[in-house]
Amino acid sequence: MTAERIPATVPTATYRLQLQPGFPFSAAEAAVPYLSSLGVSHLHLSPVLEAVPGSTHGYDVVDHARVREELGGEEGLRALARTAREHGLGLVVDIVPNHMAMSPRHNHALWEVLREGPESPYARWFDIDWEARGGQLLVPVLGGPLGEVLGQLVVDGDVLRYHEHAFPLREGTADLPLPQLLDAQWYRPVWWRLARTELNYRRFFSISELIGVRVEDPEVFEATHAKILQLLREGVVDGLRVDHPDGVADPDGYLARLHEATGGRWTVVEKILADGERLPAGWPVAGTTGYDALRQVDGLFTDPAGADELLGQYRRFAAPQTDRGGDWAATVRRAAYKVLTHELAAETDRLTRAATRVCATSADPALRDRAPWALRIALEELLVRMRVYRPYASGDAGAVVTERAALEARSAFVVPEEGGAVDVVRGLLLAEDDGPGPAEFRTRFAQTSSALRAKSVEDTAFYRYVPLLSATEVGGDPGSPGVSPDDFHAYCARVQRDWPLSGTVVTTHDTKRSADVRAALAVLTECPQRWADVLTEVTRDGAGVPDAQLAWAAWQTVFGLGPAAPERVQEALLKHVREAGLYTSWTEQEPPYEEAVASFVAAGPCGAPGERVAAFRASLGPQVRANVLGTALVHLTMPGVPDVYQGTEGEFRALVDPDNRRPVSFPPEHPGEKDAVTTAALRLRARRPGVFGDTATYAPLTAEGPAAAHCLAFARSGAAVTAVTRLSLRLAAAGGWRDTVLPLPPGRWADVLAPEREFTGHARVAELFERLPVALLERVDGGGDEDDGH
Repeated sequence: MTAERIPATVPTATYRLQLQPGFPFSAAEAAVPYLSSLGVSHLHLSPVLEAVPGSTHGYDVVDHARVREELGGEEGLRALARTAREHGLGLVVDIVPNHMAMSPRHNHALWEVLREGPESPYARWFDIDWEARGGQLLVPVLGGPLGEVLGQLVVDGDVLRYHEHAFPLREGTADLPLPQLLDAQWYRPVWWRLARTELNYRRFFSISELIGVRVEDPEVFEATHAKILQLLREGVVDGLRVDHPDGVADPDGYLARLHEATGGRWTVVEKILADGERLPAGWPVAGTTGYDALRQVDGLFTDPAGADELLGQYRRFAAPQTDRGGDWAATVRRAAYKVLTHELAAETDRLTRAATRVCATSADPALRDRAPWALRIALEELLVRMRVYRPYASGDAGAVVTERAALEARSAFVVPEEGGAVDVVRGLLLAEDDGPGPAEFRTRFAQTSSALRAKSVEDTAFYRYVPLLSATEVGGDPGSPGVSPDDFHAYCARVQRDWPLSGTVVTTHDTKRSADVRAALAVLTECPQRWADVLTEVTRDGAGVPDAQLAWAAWQTVFGLGPAAPERVQEALLKHVREAGLYTSWTEQEPPYEEAVASFVAAGPCGAPGERVAAFRASLGPQVRANVLGTALVHLTMPGVPDVYQGTEGEFRALVDPDNRRPVSFPPEHPGEKDAVTTAALRLRARRPGVFGDTATYAPLTAEGPAAAHCLAFARSGAAVTAVTRLSLRLAAAGGWRDTVLPLPPGRWADVLAPEREFTGHARVAELFERLPVALLERVDGGGDEDDGH
């Protein structure tokens, strides 16, 4: 056994592992020697606490006090930590503060609440509106209206059973006739379709199987974090990734409490920043999990002019279906209205009741006289105009709920005088009244806003607006998908200054397409007319196409994915049409339409016409390669702590979950160029941590010559240089690199991937990229701006 090596306190790079019963702690432990050889400093584990049996993701936690037995239990986790430490690796784990599984038979705390009601010591754990629905918690599990399935409910001792579901009975109720028994409980099983309008508990987004947790309560925080904090104190775990902090009541307060409880351990938060939005400066965290970096990296390899032309081609292709995602802002707005009035109708009701209570008890007649229906319209009109996830206590609510949004919202009222309800609502949001009513209303608004943003943008609009699928990614801005080198450099400089230890990602368990798929799709922005010509060819007869929006998305899907099993494409596109919710949905499925989609995909994109798309993709192989390698190298060397998703050190072409959770091999069976680039960059980070860490520097490097715009380069701490090719198809059409040169910082520079190659002064870009379309250089004469740890 090797001597124990102490892991770094702060990661230099992490490697994400998706734990599940088929890949438990022991499998992760077996992969440690290989993962250590890559050059990462920490393993990043998906949630490790007890979850619903069989869960493939672990975000449906049922017990915060136990490490998940299906993964090997606490001993399995500790064994993994010991082996990791022997190889110089630490552990970072994903925690889920916002919600638990709505599964009473597995969730003991919830079971007790159903049995004892609001007097249960666990009742404070869950965000339940006991004043609604007759004081009963509605549980949406029935397959139909109660009258139709009543006979399927069975009393079994002190338990009520419905198929695989089980619920506790209140003492003394087991002998009652079933209708009376149901009335006597603290809960009521209801038809699952009522989840949309009737539920009286906060959910994770619109997922009824996940119930909101009140971690703002100090006792609840302690109970739900005790095991994780113990693992941190005992050195089993070194850092944390916080899932969806926007869902909790008070992210500012929660993160401050977490920071104090962990002693300031490295922690990143899954915060989705809108374009131009900044992470709250006062949050005591290292930064985000990295979706803001993903948007920047993707944008570098996207041609803005070509993206605009591609949009025009899409509009012509989809005509006359004018309401099919041809305008990004309009698509988002329509999706937001739909989500508020359907999936989040129950949450909107609760928010409206909170606003009505505040107004009813106000001393101001202008507030007391506001009708609930007017307040609801005002809330809806303001919510759909939110351009960020939510306001924060530490921020300026007026900059989030803007006067412009209020002006637009007032115009939605037919009677202008009723539009004053908008001013009432905005006033409540901007007021500093800390009374329980106003405070609850502001919290409910923020939580509803974050759920709406996620559902309407990520889970609806991204599936309706399809001109360029690579732009419809978490944290992205499909309406403006390109990022200029100057904007990218400005972003990197800001991160190095403000959040140098923030996470960066390009592929995660939540990305709709892996980075390699998106890199291929970005090439289409360099040849939009050729893409349109290919689609004309493969869709000439138009037979079997269910709708043009879906067809365009399907053809792009198979282009981006490349050769793959047809069932993977079928599954992803079925999810696509259900999320889009235009002709079918998860809750109101239309079998004829879904069958038409399946037939079209099998005969077209996955059939003989798909071979033409495959040939077109193959013809663009060098350009796809340049984007894939460029994305990987920029991600691994830009400011921040890179997170490498499992399997993405090599070629990794995946679609949306569950496709992106497929098992991977450790080590990979057929390593290639991307493996070499990834390993070289990670090992350089490990060998010279100061060059990339919190005291490092970032300096843009500007190429000179006729093709300068196609070389993106930067130096880290005067000791490492990254250079990549961007928009390589445009580059080839313009005549190649010719006499373009890249001025290097002072010193002697060796190619990390081929150390025998050295450069000084002005490197000819054609020579720099002679072997690969990317280059990673290390200064070898001992110079540099920063102490690099040697």
